[in-house]
Amino acid sequence: MQEKYSFAEIEPKWQERWLREKAFRAGEDTGKPKYYALAMFPYPSGNLHIGHVRNYSIVDVIARFKRMQGYNVLHPIGWDAFGLPAENAAIKNQTPPAEWTWKNIANMRRQLRSMGISYDWDREVATCHPGYYQWTQWMFLEFYKHGLVYKKKAAVNWCPSCATVLANEQVVDGACERCETPVTKKDLEQWFFKITAYADVLLEDLEKLPGWPEKVKTMQRNWIGRSEGVEAEFALEGGKDRVAVYTTRIDTIFGVTYLVLAPEHPLVRQLVRGSDYEQPVLDFIEKMKGLNEISRTSNEVEKEGLFTGRYCLNPMNGKRIPIWIANYVLVDYGTGAVMGVPAHDQRDFEFAAKYALPIVRVILPEGMDPGEKDVPLTAAYTEEGTMVNSGAFDGLGNEEAWERMADAMAEKGLGKRRVNFRLRDWLISRQRYWGAPIPMVYCDHCGTVPVPEEDLPVLLPEDVVFKAGENPLTSSSTFIHTQCPRCGSPARRETDTMDTFVCSSWYYLRYTDPRNEKRPFAREEAARWLNVDQYVGGVEHAILHLLYSRFFTKALRDFGYLQVDEPFQNLLTQGMVCMDGSKMSKSKGNIVSPEEIINRFGADTARLFILFAAPPERDLEWSEQGVEGCYRFLNRVWRLAAQYEDIPRAGGQARGTRPGGREVRPDRLAPDGRTEPVAAAAGWANGANPDPAAKAMRRQTHLTIQKVTHDIGQRFNFNTAISAIMELVNALYLYKEKKEADPAVAEEALESILILLAPFAPHITEEIWSEFGHEDSIHAQPWPQVDEAALAQEEVTVVLQVNGKVRERIQVPAGIDAAALEARVRSLPRLQEWTQGKRVLKVITVPGKLVNLVVK
Repeated sequence: MQEKYSFAEIEPKWQERWLREKAFRAGEDTGKPKYYALAMFPYPSGNLHIGHVRNYSIVDVIARFKRMQGYNVLHPIGWDAFGLPAENAAIKNQTPPAEWTWKNIANMRRQLRSMGISYDWDREVATCHPGYYQWTQWMFLEFYKHGLVYKKKAAVNWCPSCATVLANEQVVDGACERCETPVTKKDLEQWFFKITAYADVLLEDLEKLPGWPEKVKTMQRNWIGRSEGVEAEFALEGGKDRVAVYTTRIDTIFGVTYLVLAPEHPLVRQLVRGSDYEQPVLDFIEKMKGLNEISRTSNEVEKEGLFTGRYCLNPMNGKRIPIWIANYVLVDYGTGAVMGVPAHDQRDFEFAAKYALPIVRVILPEGMDPGEKDVPLTAAYTEEGTMVNSGAFDGLGNEEAWERMADAMAEKGLGKRRVNFRLRDWLISRQRYWGAPIPMVYCDHCGTVPVPEEDLPVLLPEDVVFKAGENPLTSSSTFIHTQCPRCGSPARRETDTMDTFVCSSWYYLRYTDPRNEKRPFAREEAARWLNVDQYVGGVEHAILHLLYSRFFTKALRDFGYLQVDEPFQNLLTQGMVCMDGSKMSKSKGNIVSPEEIINRFGADTARLFILFAAPPERDLEWSEQGVEGCYRFLNRVWRLAAQYEDIPRAGGQARGTRPGGREVRPDRLAPDGRTEPVAAAAGWANGANPDPAAKAMRRQTHLTIQKVTHDIGQRFNFNTAISAIMELVNALYLYKEKKEADPAVAEEALESILILLAPFAPHITEEIWSEFGHEDSIHAQPWPQVDEAALAQEEVTVVLQVNGKVRERIQVPAGIDAAALEARVRSLPRLQEWTQGKRVLKVITVPGKLVNLVVK
């Protein structure tokens, strides 16, 4: 071994060799248990950031660890390559999106390889490749065939800057999640996936995911938003029409003092037509178009409304109720109509107070005198209680009243029980170029016609013009004009492309069979690999990608293509990388370039720091000193290995003097037949009774194996695993200086260090392993097993306390029982000194740990 650790020479050498030898290719059906380790694939923006390094290093440790445990590991990578940034770059730089994207992919691929991530590069995919989006279009057609795709005119979220529609999930705090431009409403004909058809099962099956963070499941539960209520019918005064109102608080229906419609409700224009209220209401409707749902429903936004001049009748008591419109009611939630109960809803209370509307209390707190039912409220009462002002239901608890009122309305045909969901169907249309074209054709004779499967892919044209605010596909006459697949008449292609989340909703399936040209994946390959055993990515995708992927999996299962209910068995959401307490971002100027760190310290150092600085699910504070500390540690490992070459071995030879390097012992075989590398586990080279120092060294070695195995395999506490390896390195430095140091014990400790460290720092460990004369890769070695005999102790230290105060520490046999331990303590010469003139009331004995004498 050369004296100096030169990562700049070592790392490229092994990266090239791993790639050339396809070292991490997922095996065929080898009989080994499978393990599918996956990180959320990146958007090819051009450069990796520190968040990428963290995400991919986490999964790489898991993948390498599982391989060494004997699993057949699938660890793929690809590119979420469609999207708006490529199109914006095309507009700005007059560069075709494909050219910009593939150039970025090439650079990021190089960067990923420089990190030493153990990907199966033969399975690489890119969603913008026709061989991939052909099958995205096939998915669309399958969903269409099964009634899960439809087109309708709807008021949609519109980003004026990106000139495209956004799904509800892509609107963050009222703005476009990508460019942060305030989102408005626009009426457009759009394509939808009917995800609401799976609302119930998406909610129920969250219970099948104990390996998911509870916060992610809670976010999905809230987004799906299941509620049980009653849809009540309020008849319009002076007409035959009825207004359907969904409520979860039917127990408060006697307290309704006004009804509120969403400004976009189809009944509103009819109600005010020809009246003095028409123009103010129309103006209010126009004003609402400039506001998004988040802004309108936020608790921070003042509630605004207008009276329509019309009334309806309460179905339970026939009372006349004014009809209003207000900003806080949304047309696509429930029925777009809300009953105003100001006494028992704080939002309604504030609205009623602002517009001087009546407030009628119908629930009293337990123990309150019914005579106080008309005492004015200062705030809405929203707790449980006793019914008042509610006719025949007075005196009942409100929960019982809820059930009886629901039954009564159903019996009289005035309402029905109904389950409602907050979840809305997934709007997938995008008025952009760089996405998968929607495979539909419009024919004047046949109407809307799906493109036949054999005609896929519908390719993106190249003769497009990119202009800000315009859909480029509408500029391509060669794309738009086609023939109807049914009748052959002239027809027009759909010019919308699909939301990029459609592409990413099934990519984990394509990895199982990425070069299949006849199907998106073979059923048998999907069955062999799914579901993903460990998925790692950002929590920001909880109600986007993660929910959509679950929907795709369940639908494809129902279509007969999959056997699993869920795509990802276990989920880890990694924390952010921060600097000075803030998330790294270009706008804050606190970005650290991974390439800069790799060039200065090496990929192993970058990986080790990012894994050592914090548990993966927590935020990580960037520290230059921490990076330097990890680099110093790897140098210590290198020096230890270099010095170890000359340590005498059993038989008198030095490691460095053996021609051809170290021979592999045939007596150490792993269960799968591979040769076990750990030296001393087979026995002692210098006799059956090693000295205490050797025993202590072996014990620490196997305690470290035990801890690292547990911390990687059970907890993903990589930081504590690395810390344990560091402690073992320190212990071995001290042990090898001892004159009586057993070479076999030292060899076992060093080889254990290298194997345990290999998933974290793959290049340096591979180099040292090779320098020691091994022909096989360190990453192909079996994970070391704990020798329980090495953990055994002949003696343990027991603490002696008197009235809880420590007086002595004594060495006793490890297996001593409580009675013998108490007898040993009572025989101590100094016991009289601590108990003189006192009486021993009680002796508390914890074998192997402590004895406490309670005296008085």
